Amino acid sequence: MVKKTLINAIPHKGLRERLLDRIDPDVSVVPVVRLTGVIASSGPLRDGLNLSGVAGDLEAAFKTRDAKAVALVINSPGGSPVQSSLIFKRIRALAEEHELPVLAFVEDVAASGGYMIACAADEIFADEHSVVGSIGVVSAGFGFAKLIEKLGVERRVHTAGESKAMLDPFKPEDPEEVARLEALQEEVHKGFKDLVRKARGDKLEGDEKQLFSGEFWVATQGIKHGLVDGIGDLRAVTREKYGEKVRLRLIGGPRPWWRRRPGIAGELPDTANFATDLLGAVEARSLWSRFGL
Repeated sequence: MVKKTLINAIPHKGLRERLLDRIDPDVSVVPVVRLTGVIASSGPLRDGLNLSGVAGDLEAAFKTRDAKAVALVINSPGGSPVQSSLIFKRIRALAEEHELPVLAFVEDVAASGGYMIACAADEIFADEHSVVGSIGVVSAGFGFAKLIEKLGVERRVHTAGESKAMLDPFKPEDPEEVARLEALQEEVHKGFKDLVRKARGDKLEGDEKQLFSGEFWVATQGIKHGLVDGIGDLRAVTREKYGEKVRLRLIGGPRPWWRRRPGIAGELPDTANFATDLLGAVEARSLWSRFGL
């Protein structure tokens, strides 16, 4: 009792809660990592979700003392298949290393790469209105060939290697180049399908042609297809699993904008990077809007 009184006198809330947790045998700790945003590199105009940005938080979550499980709160319409795969692999590696179960909780959407990350969990929960699925691969961009023609601008590209300027947005599309891109997409899609099959196993229900078509569903339909394990929120599910005294401990959080890119704090981006980030921000907005968000 004296020890508890002394701990309650500590002004720092986080430290006070950690010390109280250690002396209360009935408290179960579940660290929580938020994985939010379009899966891509970060920039001044977009806060991308990528491995370098979340690796530290994931390590800290799995190393949390006396953790019963690790919870992932996911809200992502997808993005880079490579970053999605890297985050998935890191979560599974840490889960196996620390022998901790992983629970995923979908907020608005876990689609495409966002759903790939959710598959790193042992169980996936969602709100009944959450959107899940979109197990497919898409490549989107802009074509400026007619625009530069109207402006009287001449495009000059010099390469060593006949495919080095493939799919140049300032040239008309070439059917052969499009076919090469589609072949690449097929390989990425195959890897995505294999990952979902392995992660979800015999939970998957229905025609695989439909499941892997890129279609998406609300969570209540996702349960029928085996993409989601149950309807529930973070607090309710963890209380049911680990007791009323479960302690949810948020790990990390969004970084300030000046730390999202390497370099000098407050350094202004160069024109080329800024233009790239502007187009990236437009594409990110289109990804969210695809799901009505």
